[in-house]
Amino acid sequence: MRMLVYSSILLFLVAFSIWAYKAMIDIRPHVSSPVLDKDAYQMIDDLEARLRRHVVALADEIGPRNVFMPDKLNAASDYVRTFWESTGYRVSAQTYIVQNTACHNLAVEIPGESEPEEIVLVGAHYDTVSWSPGANDNGSAVAALLEISRLFSQELSAKTLRFVAFANEEPPFFKTSQMGSLVYAKECRSKKEDIVAMVCLETIGYYRDEPKTQKYPFPLSFFYPDKGNFVAVVGNLSSKPLVKSFTRKFMEESDFPVECAAPFGFITGIDWSDHWSFWQCGYPAIMITDTALFRYPYYHSSQDTSDKIDYHGLAMVTHGVYKVLSRMIK
Repeated sequence: MRMLVYSSILLFLVAFSIWAYKAMIDIRPHVSSPVLDKDAYQMIDDLEARLRRHVVALADEIGPRNVFMPDKLNAASDYVRTFWESTGYRVSAQTYIVQNTACHNLAVEIPGESEPEEIVLVGAHYDTVSWSPGANDNGSAVAALLEISRLFSQELSAKTLRFVAFANEEPPFFKTSQMGSLVYAKECRSKKEDIVAMVCLETIGYYRDEPKTQKYPFPLSFFYPDKGNFVAVVGNLSSKPLVKSFTRKFMEESDFPVECAAPFGFITGIDWSDHWSFWQCGYPAIMITDTALFRYPYYHSSQDTSDKIDYHGLAMVTHGVYKVLSRMIK
């Protein structure tokens, strides 16, 4: 009887492993990395300096920013607004009140020329936990959001391309009605907007080549590398086509390492950012991330400072995302 139980458990584990492979690993496209030309590396060098300035401004000059420090939260939203206005965008604000503080989701967009009803939305949250300067979480992603929007500011698009900076992603507002991206996604749904893809930028500035610098929630550790030198494209099962297509395009446009996963949403960390809000409203959404606490030792700490960021890696990822979006909106 005991042998039968052990055999059943073993059979279950084998079946589970096969499912996990099919659900998570089998979606990774087999594409050869391109050889980037001189112009691409020149753009990446320029991005590196620009991204550094944004992260320093957000983390060092402004610091921790949330509704418990309203002046700091407003300083961060003003920084985003000012940059977009100086780039030539018209900024719209969705304002709502949390604990007697006005919170702003800020957005700019490039209307589509031929398919304006189809929207590709790129977002990142600009708040932090109360005790952290938030260089990586989420200054790195806000910096990328701003620079990608700048690169598109003079371009035409078939689909509508929208950039949104969200308030209140961090606890205690995460997955509550006061989470900025959920407020925003619900309004998009009420307007019946056709968001064909939501790309969430979340904690994208830390990369390591040493072994055992990458951890995972169960069961991902069985299938992914132990070096934290890649960017991850993460979704749930319903967003699996978007995960696969985004990863394929990224691999065709960038030689930066990339991994992807689209398992059930209950796996720890899969839904830990603003893409979750868009899942709740029925939109396909993915997260682009360095995996945050599964790699970054300074996650949600007072040591999440600008000197911890790998700016070259951040620039490579930013460039890759920009190139993918260029193809998605055509």
